[in-house]
Amino acid sequence: MEYGKIEEVNFYSKALDEEMQLLIHLPHQYSPLYKYSVLIASDGKDYFQYGRIGRVADELVHEGDINNMIVVGVPYKSVKERRRMYHPDGDRHKDYIRFLAHELVPYIDENYPTYQVGAGRGLIGDSLAATISLLTALKYPNCFGKVILHSPYVDDYVMKQVASAEDTSSFSIYHVIGEEETEVKTTVDGIQDFLTPNRELNNLIKRKGFSYFYEEFKGNHTWKYWQKDVPRAIKESFQND
Repeated sequence: MEYGKIEEVNFYSKALDEEMQLLIHLPHQYSPLYKYSVLIASDGKDYFQYGRIGRVADELVHEGDINNMIVVGVPYKSVKERRRMYHPDGDRHKDYIRFLAHELVPYIDENYPTYQVGAGRGLIGDSLAATISLLTALKYPNCFGKVILHSPYVDDYVMKQVASAEDTSSFSIYHVIGEEETEVKTTVDGIQDFLTPNRELNNLIKRKGFSYFYEEFKGNHTWKYWQKDVPRAIKESFQND
């Protein structure tokens, strides 16, 4: 099979007041005559480089497991900026959410032949990028119909946002966490236990009644394990009925 290509686009965000780089993966034989689902990845460069997300999407489409898909990666500029935008305590996290919902989605819909409905859009992220993906869907549940979480950072704020969600039928959640993620080295907060809060989040999401997939994998907080899961995550979330 032949694989698609990645277009690099510089996009000025008013919400963030800066130029953002976008990595837009278009499948082989992309055509404006067809409609496409959209998957937006925070930690976008990592998902393309380590997660091989473009190739994965192409293969799933080729096999008939999912419909045509465009993948939009949003890279972070530095570890410091990543925390400011993705962490619940980050001073720019609300601006980043606004950028995703109010600027990036309209831009993609205007420039590519998308379904233009929440069911045709998803968010994916790992660690803090998973956290911001979940918070974005909770804030704009009609805009994003699917959320894929690879080992999200979970704190009291995240739990409160999930607990206060009213429309739990708007989007589905795919959620995995490693059994060995009990001592995760973070850049600012030292060594943290990710597993216990994720189990608490799992229980809360189940109680809330979301459409939900949850699994604990044998492994730790690294791309070695997330990469293996990317194909199933996309297939589970976007599979053809």
